[in-house]
Amino acid sequence: MIVNNSLEETIDAYGDDHVGSSATTPLRANAFELSNPKKVELIQEKVAEILEILGMDLTDDSIKGTPKRVAKMYVNEIFGGLHPDKKPKASTFSNKYKYGEILVEKNITLYSTCEHHLLPIVGKAHVAYISKGTVVGLSKMNRIVQYYAQRPQVQERLTLQIVEELKQVLGTEDVACVIDAKHLCVNSRGIRDISSSTITSEFGGLFKKKETKREFLDYIQLDTEF
Repeated sequence: MIVNNSLEETIDAYGDDHVGSSATTPLRANAFELSNPKKVELIQEKVAEILEILGMDLTDDSIKGTPKRVAKMYVNEIFGGLHPDKKPKASTFSNKYKYGEILVEKNITLYSTCEHHLLPIVGKAHVAYISKGTVVGLSKMNRIVQYYAQRPQVQERLTLQIVEELKQVLGTEDVACVIDAKHLCVNSRGIRDISSSTITSEFGGLFKKKETKREFLDYIQLDTEF
């Protein structure tokens, strides 16, 4: 157990190995043969069946619409990031102002879903890069985080996917991401530890250097509340 360590010490203790994770979301080859409306229809039927098995009265006004609401939420919202059509178009621009230092987008609100229990993951993502001649709109960094978060996930994979996407968009290895999140599969069931959170990180290129990593981690710990 790591106690009273700095963020840098915690990340260093975690190490570079993302055990049990892959940067690719496990999808079947025919994952998108069904249309979204058809998926909603089929999921609605299955949710109704689950509720009936649990003993719920689906004629009750309070829950008779639940199966459809859950199905639409799964397909169009919390798992919407599975569909490649939802991938944000991250246009890049020439770095005409010759800014060559670290650019950090911190405290990006993150909502995802644990793929093991389908319970929420809630936290913050901190993303940084050093330009190699191109920059990306700030909101696009948030959208990239949102896109990969909106699918059944493990936090290690999510961290890797965000970094790999930004590397491709920006044409540079100099990208980093730290995620600090609470997992309701830990907080609300099982051990029921409501105080713990999970930190994952991925550092590419210059961010593997101790001084650059240190600078990034110092930035994300700055108090910027307004």
